[in-house]
Amino acid sequence: MTDLLDYADKVWRGEADTRVYHTGALRKDGLHELAEGVWMWPAFGNVFLFPTADGLFCFDTGERRTAKDLFGATRARTDAPLHTAVYSHGHIDHVFGVGPFDTEAEERGWRRPSVLAHENTPPRFERYERTRGYNTVINQRQFQSPGFRWPDRYRHPDLTYRDTTTLRIGDLDVQLKHGRGETDDATIAWLPDRKILCCGDFFIWSSPNPGNPQKVQRYAAEWAQALRWMAGLGAELLLPGHGVPIVGADRIRTALSDTAEFLETLHDQTVDAMNAGATLDEVVHGVTAPAELLAKPYLKPSYDEPEFVVRNVWRLYGGWYDGDPANLKPARRADLSRELADLSGGSDRLAARARELLAAGQHRLAGHFAQLAVDAAPDDETAHTARAEVFTALEKAATSTMAKGVYAWAAAESQAVLDGTDRAEQLRTRTAGRTRWAF
Repeated sequence: MTDLLDYADKVWRGEADTRVYHTGALRKDGLHELAEGVWMWPAFGNVFLFPTADGLFCFDTGERRTAKDLFGATRARTDAPLHTAVYSHGHIDHVFGVGPFDTEAEERGWRRPSVLAHENTPPRFERYERTRGYNTVINQRQFQSPGFRWPDRYRHPDLTYRDTTTLRIGDLDVQLKHGRGETDDATIAWLPDRKILCCGDFFIWSSPNPGNPQKVQRYAAEWAQALRWMAGLGAELLLPGHGVPIVGADRIRTALSDTAEFLETLHDQTVDAMNAGATLDEVVHGVTAPAELLAKPYLKPSYDEPEFVVRNVWRLYGGWYDGDPANLKPARRADLSRELADLSGGSDRLAARARELLAAGQHRLAGHFAQLAVDAAPDDETAHTARAEVFTALEKAATSTMAKGVYAWAAAESQAVLDGTDRAEQLRTRTAGRTRWAF
């Protein structure tokens, strides 16, 4: 057993967590050989390489910041050309590692590597180009990374497929299957002769994330269907898009089945409530995830949260109307906030109530009152002081990356007003010294 697989075994048993993986420290040793002819590059988005007589097969290619390092690690292991790369989906942490191999092929007169992806991937890249500014902002917010800039160029696939397709590279047989989950362009790779399953982001060592509040529609029910299909394959090595591998058919079946059940429970409870005429408010506060599943080391809500998944199920079936007629054509937030401030005795009173609620542990209500205070008096220091305090506390209490990012962004906005700086500087100050991915 390699050191990486020994670590993965400890993570499964609960004797270690994924912190070491998330620091990027595992990359210092280059490619990790998980089994004969199976190499892993443990990056923010994992890369898996399979040497064949015809060249390298690569499932996923990582992100742009580590593309040169991936190339160097590969060349430290082999001089074989990259024959084919498959994108598990079009997210930017999975599609930027081919460039150095393209350059190498041109310089050495080799055949250019072939890139294959689902047919929805090129339209995704086109949408990314149209919405580059928006994607820059939401990713700065989600990951508290003010210097981040969304890319404007993509390595498009040379070939696409619709439902299923097969590849034979040297003596390696690869079956590709499309599924919808985190994205509408996801690809699963099954290597039947070797019982190896490359599942992309269908499994990420965290509760699945079909609920991202800042991004396009995701598909909880179809995600669960894909997991059920994968659980029935009898895979003996699971290679996930993020996190460490899982070894052993029983463990793999359990992990995939538990994740499917997690999603099915949230989906079905939400749909049942919608069918009963519930409002979004009633659904969000009434649907819960099974505690025994949330306790699993691979289902902790560290990235997404169950209630965000519920909101996206609602959005898929019910649109944006939340059942509150006052929200159908709402007043401007600032107008409503000023009216409430006038009724309560001013924005100072709203700010004071936000602090009182925070002290009482009523975090959600505290957030409302802090935001109302600033909306009512955008230049008031007392309001911004309360807002910075409240959302800093909410960030610390939150478990998920998505919630922490939104709360930290709000706190940084208000602290910037108080200090006379800007939000980016505040975010850099707030995140200094934190354990983050090492790129």
